[in-house]
Amino acid sequence: MLIDAMTTPFICVLVAYLLIYLPKLPLSAAMAKQPGGYDNKDPRGQQAKLDGWGARARAAHYNGFEAFPGFAAAVLVAHLCGADDYRASVLSVAFVVSRTLYIGAYLADQDYLRSAIWGIGFVCTLALFGLPWL
Repeated sequence: MLIDAMTTPFICVLVAYLLIYLPKLPLSAAMAKQPGGYDNKDPRGQQAKLDGWGARARAAHYNGFEAFPGFAAAVLVAHLCGADDYRASVLSVAFVVSRTLYIGAYLADQDYLRSAIWGIGFVCTLALFGLPWL
C-alpha cells in the first residue's frame, strides 16, 4: 500500500519541497508593494530590483531550489541502500527543521545564524549519504 511506503524521510522530502515555496509568500508581498504592483509579465525582472527583506525572501526561495535536490537524492540513497530507518528519520527531520529556521533567519537578516543553520542542513544531507556505511 502506498501509505506504508511513506516513511518519515519520504514525508520530509515532500515537506522540504513545499518549503522551497514558503519564502515565495513574503517575496510576492514585497513585489506587490512595488510601484505598479506585482508584475506578472516580468516577475523575475521585478524580483531582481528588490532590496531588503524582499531580496532576502527571493534569495531564500532560490536557495531552497539549490538545497532540495541533494537532500532528496540523499534520502533515496539511504533508503535504497538499507540505511537505519531511525537515523535516516532523525537526519531528515533535522534537515527540514534547519530549512525552516534558515528561512526565518534569512528573512530576519541574521546572516551568521543563517549560515550556521545552512551548515546544519548540509551536514544532515551528507550524513544521509553516508548512513548506509554506518
